[in-house]
Amino acid sequence: MATAAALAVLASGCSGAATAGSGAPATALAGTPAAGSTAAAGSTHRHAAPTRSSAPLGVGERFTTLTVPTAYVPRPPNGGTDEYRCFLVDPGLRAPAFLTGSQFRPGNLEIVHHAIVFRVAAAEVPAARQLDADDPGEGWTCFGGTGIGGDDPARALGDDWVAAWAPGGLGEERSPARTGYLLRPGAQLVLQVHYNLLNRPAGSSDRPGIRLRLAPGTAALTPLRTELLPAPVELPCPDGSTAGLCDRTVSVLDVARRFGPAAGATVAGLTLLCRPDAHPAPGPTQSCDHRVTEPGRVYALAGHMHLLGTRITVRLNPGRPGARTLLDVNPYNFHDQRSVPLPRPVAIKAGDVLRVTCTHDASLRPHVLPGVPPRYVVWGDGTTDEMCLGIVIRD
Repeated sequence: MATAAALAVLASGCSGAATAGSGAPATALAGTPAAGSTAAAGSTHRHAAPTRSSAPLGVGERFTTLTVPTAYVPRPPNGGTDEYRCFLVDPGLRAPAFLTGSQFRPGNLEIVHHAIVFRVAAAEVPAARQLDADDPGEGWTCFGGTGIGGDDPARALGDDWVAAWAPGGLGEERSPARTGYLLRPGAQLVLQVHYNLLNRPAGSSDRPGIRLRLAPGTAALTPLRTELLPAPVELPCPDGSTAGLCDRTVSVLDVARRFGPAAGATVAGLTLLCRPDAHPAPGPTQSCDHRVTEPGRVYALAGHMHLLGTRITVRLNPGRPGARTLLDVNPYNFHDQRSVPLPRPVAIKAGDVLRVTCTHDASLRPHVLPGVPPRYVVWGDGTTDEMCLGIVIRD
């Protein structure tokens, strides 16, 4: 679905979040808090603990619960407030299994921004263990992808993404009916947890876990995969200022300082990928077209932005006969991110185009990020940065 250029760009920084496989209808998405409201002015991570009960086990299904062995105290690098931490967990698979549901369990909701779950093939487990051993404390720091195999571009685009959790995930999230993510014998999982310590006390810790719903690998299920559709973010300061971090160049350099040179390359790469003239176009709304390379069916979609996002859409073949909107989250609410199942799977073929479009509102910044200085906002891994990411769950 993504071009070679997208693969190269996103190997370094495409960690978004959404809750894959949710049964929540589109109408369940709540509105963005109004400026000045209690919700808008309050904590950026105030959301309820997962409480929704699970559906009964189906024939042959079983639950497996995995927990990180010891608590981790996030230590954001380079003076930032964000850290992405990867934890390797072992479901002990001795035979193929389908992952048909998951419930991520954060230990400290006040500091967990989101989490993504990646599958790790048995052959790559030693490399993951080495990353863990080389980094003090539980797990390892992993901006962008997991770091396994040098952040292979295909993985950064979602090939190994099998589950996720974000605000709004209230319990177990199920894959669409008669589908699942195939896990082969010896495979393990990486929980990539995004911690944000903005306005949080130093020393806060978290011990995450996850409960898996597994079906036998012999079940007659369609194997799923996740593909990501990124677009640039080019949001100037609302008053037109270009001083300090309101200067685009200064802002991009700051993102690279906090998250590494690859983060700056991602900003430039998204411009090359998504802009016909290869020049950034400052403004609240940005789009990117992604050409489908393999036929299949789309079962569900989600969108991910941060606190300034107000709307995200994914459209199939815009401007062509038979064009249709697959996802329209309007208004977008960071505190209620869920995937939206389609009423029935939608067939896509090679040559089709999926267009992701995001709108951000810089005027929300004083209300959702009180005390954080204004800046020219570009794509970045931090809570005070932004993303525009369509998430496609397909076969």
